[in-house]
Amino acid sequence: MSTLTAPARQPVRAADRVASARRHVSLSETLSQTMMMAWRALKKMVRNPEQFVDVALQPILFTAMFAYVFGGAISGDVGSYLPLIIPGILAQTVLTTCMATGTQLREDLTKGVFDRFKSLPIARIAPLAGPMIADLVRYTIASALTFGMGILMGYRPGGGVFGTLGAIVLSIVTGWSLAWAFTWVGTIARSAQAVQGISMMIMFPLTFLSNAFVPVDTLPSWLAAFVRVNPVSHLVTASRDLANTGVVSGEVAWTLLACLVCVAIFAPLAVRSYKRHI
Repeated sequence: MSTLTAPARQPVRAADRVASARRHVSLSETLSQTMMMAWRALKKMVRNPEQFVDVALQPILFTAMFAYVFGGAISGDVGSYLPLIIPGILAQTVLTTCMATGTQLREDLTKGVFDRFKSLPIARIAPLAGPMIADLVRYTIASALTFGMGILMGYRPGGGVFGTLGAIVLSIVTGWSLAWAFTWVGTIARSAQAVQGISMMIMFPLTFLSNAFVPVDTLPSWLAAFVRVNPVSHLVTASRDLANTGVVSGEVAWTLLACLVCVAIFAPLAVRSYKRHI
């Protein structure tokens, strides 16, 4: 009798687990589960401090390198170039830092970490949004180091504390929004190396073909036309206005609009693609 009843119980229990995992999750539960996943990602960062290497070194190296290499050629001296380059480095640093979101997601999917979430009654967006919230810490560190390095080199933000904080917050929001695109890439690519390669092909043209390092009027007309519509250029211009003058210009609105569009497009795509893995 035991050999006949035992196999029948197992499918029932498995079905119960699947039904439990697919039950409707309320908004409050989704927020709670997302923060739990964010806490998991923060603990992972603490146990793997090498994740902060690029965040700590890139702002320092890029700020010093670009300022001393291009400062004399573009603005005549390093001191005159700093108000132009520091907001540009801020945007570049935060946006390139968010590329790691997709790479780390792909690594977790490859290692089978997300397989443990299959039978759990959690919102499907929680494992994706949680690590992105934790990454806000990395963006904040990178932004603070960029301005800190600039101040050591002689940069004095004319916008004061509030203008500087406004530029940092705007860059962090933009980085978080763009991270949804790299999260989607992480769910469709086959390996972490592929995610990194695709992300670099997306990010480097956007950052270097912008007004982050040179004035737009020094570029050829065909390139200047692209630079003016590049969302990164809007972010850089808005950050310069905030940090250097403390003015909240219309570029802030354009930047936030681009952030909303990015989230509206890539967040659903990322969640839909993630469901295929579970």
